[in-house]
Amino acid sequence: MTHIVNDPLEFANDSLRGFAAANREYVVPVAGGVVTVEEPVSGRVSLVVGGGSGHYPAFAGWVGPGLAQGAVCGNVFASPSASQVASVIRTADAGAGTLVLFGNYAGDVLHFTAGAEETRQEGIDVRTVAISDDIASNDVAHSDDRRGIAGDLLVVKVAGAAAARGDSLDDVHRLAEKANRCTRSIGVAFSGCTMPGADEPLFTVEVGTYSLGLGIHGEAGLSEHTLVSAVELAQSLVQLVLAEEPDREHSYQGRVAVLVNGLGATGREELFILYAFIEEALMKAGVTPVMPVVDEQVSSLDMAGVSLSVMFLDEELEQLWCSPCDSPAFHRGAVAPSGKRRRVEDLSVRKVFDQGSEQSRQQAERACDALAQLARTAAQAEQILGRLDAIGGDGDHGQGMVHGSSAAARAAREAVEARAGLASTLKYAGQAWADGAGGTSGALWGEAFAAASEALSDDDCADEADLLAAIATGAEAIQKIGGAKLGEKTMVGASAPFAQAIREAVARGDAPSQIWKQAVAAAQIGADMTANEVATRGRARTHGDATLGHPDPGAVSFALLVGRLQKWMDDQGAQWDVHERGELPVLERARTATPDKAR
Repeated sequence: MTHIVNDPLEFANDSLRGFAAANREYVVPVAGGVVTVEEPVSGRVSLVVGGGSGHYPAFAGWVGPGLAQGAVCGNVFASPSASQVASVIRTADAGAGTLVLFGNYAGDVLHFTAGAEETRQEGIDVRTVAISDDIASNDVAHSDDRRGIAGDLLVVKVAGAAAARGDSLDDVHRLAEKANRCTRSIGVAFSGCTMPGADEPLFTVEVGTYSLGLGIHGEAGLSEHTLVSAVELAQSLVQLVLAEEPDREHSYQGRVAVLVNGLGATGREELFILYAFIEEALMKAGVTPVMPVVDEQVSSLDMAGVSLSVMFLDEELEQLWCSPCDSPAFHRGAVAPSGKRRRVEDLSVRKVFDQGSEQSRQQAERACDALAQLARTAAQAEQILGRLDAIGGDGDHGQGMVHGSSAAARAAREAVEARAGLASTLKYAGQAWADGAGGTSGALWGEAFAAASEALSDDDCADEADLLAAIATGAEAIQKIGGAKLGEKTMVGASAPFAQAIREAVARGDAPSQIWKQAVAAAQIGADMTANEVATRGRARTHGDATLGHPDPGAVSFALLVGRLQKWMDDQGAQWDVHERGELPVLERARTATPDKAR
């Protein structure tokens, strides 16, 4: 568990601040993350990497000559937001375009793609590659839909070396994709990790066993096995990664880059013991390790465990893997510093509000009060939602909902104080929700607010029909941006029935108060029904039947918040306690959820 912490919700920010202070010779902090302290070489391709915090040294520890020029840093186990991605890209770009690398997770794909598109529209040539090296998360026929784990380092090293020698953006992009195709990883856990501020791990591993196929976001492995000797474990891991070894042709002659990666609480001596037997197993298979790395490079807070990554090398990849680099956490050879320190400007987008009409400002004030209630409700349900999310995910959904809703409430208050109207207040609140929460849920809630705001105005006063239509539009946007369908065990299980109920009730001419009650009931029923579904999208997908019997955390939180919004509208100013009311059956089911079960 975490022992050195102030506010658990500020853990990632506090850690990044200390990292930047301790590594001033390498990095400077910017909005969204860090960039190299050295002045970028004009006309050279920039490499930006990123993802959630909790994986140090990934990703900020890889910023430096020969590696990345910038890292985008999200909350613990949550992707950074699109605006954070865009901020770091703007600062890192040196005029020849930027390649962005991130792990293949739904939230990262949504936010990094959106951030890349935002800066692309500003004239920066931005390409993206989602790293997908985890062989446990999908079969070889769907290798592009695997998770990105410790193999991130191997791909970043190749791309960074190509950019450092002056390759074009087309070539750096091509080489990163090639490195990703040639990289395979598999990991095991001996214990689960504990989120900052929590008093129990996201999952447990029975003594005398290990969990195979773990994720780096605190997800449990996909199967449990009796603990074996180091030599047997090494042979098993090597056998798994070499099962997808390419044919020995002219380009590949049995040479591999190797990373034996510690996950946070496994001693270096143990890693060296394992590597000795991994090397023996590789050599026995006719495979030669090239400049192996035995270290913590992609950790998972305090998880005890290890992963093995290999990259099948041809001459082109091997040259880049062996080239010099220098960063806070990864060094190879000698790199001469440029001696020129950059001047960092704040390139984040400024928020400018158009003043709304008096009536629209009054509605914005009401929306601001409603958001404050949602933030309070999310805080009260944080532990329940986190425990539910740990069953098939990484346990951060409760924390993400607190980050997002509280950021939205603060942003709405700022907009109201600037005399913004309803549309601008909701738009700004949505941006703040996405920035504060990160991850998939942050992107979805942010898009919901954005869509709702576009259906409203800063000039005209919205009547009840306008407000209901805007709310339904916002809920429908969740399905549009995420692409999920009913039955796939996602937030859509609650948001889609909610929106449909509004549309149908409006068409019937029902009274607004009845419309809300019907829509909330539909959301609650839909959320509860996700307990009978098998996850086929998102992080929970890899756990399949293990999620049966438990509702989807995103659907539960959606039903919870719209239900509380109804209560607030019925009885403004009433005090409630999410743990005492029994009107949400999904919470009763979620409250009994536990991630500590056989996998």
